Amino acid sequence: MSVKTMHTQEVTTLLEKVAGLNQAGGNERVKTIVHRLMHDVFQLIEDLDITPEEFWSAVYYLNDLGKNGEAALLAPGLGMDRYLDIRQDAEDEQAGLAGGTPRTIEGPLYVAGAPLSDGFARMDDGSQAGETMILTGQVTDQHGQPLADAIVDLWHADLKGAYSYFDPSQSEYNLRRRIKTDAQGRYSAQSIIPSGYGCPPEGATQALLNQLGRHGRRPAHIHFFVSKPGYKHLTTQINLAGDQYTYDDFAFATREELVVDAVRVEDPAAAEQLGLSQPFTRVEFNIRLLATDQPELQVRHERKRALEGETA
Repeated sequence: MSVKTMHTQEVTTLLEKVAGLNQAGGNERVKTIVHRLMHDVFQLIEDLDITPEEFWSAVYYLNDLGKNGEAALLAPGLGMDRYLDIRQDAEDEQAGLAGGTPRTIEGPLYVAGAPLSDGFARMDDGSQAGETMILTGQVTDQHGQPLADAIVDLWHADLKGAYSYFDPSQSEYNLRRRIKTDAQGRYSAQSIIPSGYGCPPEGATQALLNQLGRHGRRPAHIHFFVSKPGYKHLTTQINLAGDQYTYDDFAFATREELVVDAVRVEDPAAAEQLGLSQPFTRVEFNIRLLATDQPELQVRHERKRALEGETA
């Protein structure tokens, strides 16, 4: 049986000193968080009888995680991003702001400042011979009325499961566009069907997932930011139906309302109407935004994003 020390004055005093509670100055919110965090870590060590070997293995793991820059990848893999969404959904329900298109996790691969187009955008640079995707949809309010001039900010992976900017072999802003909706709230884009992908097999995230008996795969998906003044900013993504991992996403981003059919169109006349000479796949995703007069809800929350603050 493990020893019990958490109740002692020695540990109580140690935790107060660790969090700076015995010192003036500093940030009171941070002090409170660190005190609670370290209390729970100490309690974990006691309750599970964590050995020194296990403890130092965890410390070195954190070193590897930081060295690989994978903390923002591990967070969704451990359900943290999904839990934040669960809390925000509950807050919306309590505030009477529930409804509209569901949110889901942002992921760590957004890049600010993608080219802005009116109504339609070609997203791919033509360098990969993937299946052509025609993505269409309409942005409306909670009553179904179309919203003109909403900004639909889109990004997705290429055929290798890689994202431009983070993959230097791709052209600038490849598979990234912002589209302003037309008078009927419609947007459309031509791109390629993205590939699903997995965590780096030799990375720190996959190393922990292996210990948990879990895979690190994501299904084919497309990310969205949708915004318009006077409406709640929406962060979401769609998963394409039929992917092996659509309902088994290691990042827990799948929501039933966000699983969208990818319909292959082989009619030559339909292809010709779009200026295409080959069959293509049509994906439709309609978006419903909720009105709000709260400015802080009309913009995306702050976090570190590539080029944010450097581009228009």
